[in-house]
Amino acid sequence: MAKPKKKAAKKKVAAKAAKKKSASTKKKASASSKKPAAAKKKKAAPKAKPKKKTAAAKPKPVRAPSSEKAETTSQAKSTDQSTSTPSTQQPTRSGAKVTSQKTEKKAKRKPLPFSVNDYVVYPTHGVGKITAIEDREVSGIQLEMFVVEFEKDKMLLRVPVGKVETTGMRKLASPKIIEDAMTTLKGRARIKRTMWSRRAQEYEAKINSGDPISIAEVVRDLHRNANQPEQSYSERQIYEAALDRLVREVAAVEKIDEDTAQDRLQTVLQAA
Repeated sequence: MAKPKKKAAKKKVAAKAAKKKSASTKKKASASSKKPAAAKKKKAAPKAKPKKKTAAAKPKPVRAPSSEKAETTSQAKSTDQSTSTPSTQQPTRSGAKVTSQKTEKKAKRKPLPFSVNDYVVYPTHGVGKITAIEDREVSGIQLEMFVVEFEKDKMLLRVPVGKVETTGMRKLASPKIIEDAMTTLKGRARIKRTMWSRRAQEYEAKINSGDPISIAEVVRDLHRNANQPEQSYSERQIYEAALDRLVREVAAVEKIDEDTAQDRLQTVLQAA
């Protein structure tokens, strides 16, 4: 009975040893299987390196900063403007130089109708003398003005050059017109049979017209000799205003004193 027990014990020991061998072989197999995976991982890692090298080796385009772009665009605009806008002195195809608007205005400026120290007639004020020609700014506009002095009335009047025609300012009458005015004074009075207020308006309109012949008509119609009835107050005022206007112009045209001019007119009126 002892022998079978020994055999069983031997079998158990052999089975244990076989189990240990199989476990050790399994561990070796697992270790060997892990080693190639790690080796594969190690081998796969260096494969990624060439990719990085190739990506770095490709040259990337360098972008210019925004400030440089702005400079280049501004330079391009300035060059375009310089080429598109010609200078004022650039010759044209015909060879003539291009002039500015200011120079054209100066070239087209008309000569002035009057000069300093000239005697002129302003319709509503009579004979005056131009003492100066001024440049003044009115409401932001540069105006050239005649400065007219009326010595007897102690008055200065400034008339823009562009409004000489509209205001009716004119030169002194010619000697022929003065002779016609004298012949008008010698004629008969032509008094209309209308109300005095209407006739007074007509007389004032003739005086303010500045026409020597029309003024002479007023003087002729309102003049009274010694043997005629006296004038009314309003008639006297209009008569003196008309006579004063005519005396000033006759004195300026004939270059005589105002007193002598008045005496001349009075002699003509009395002889009529």
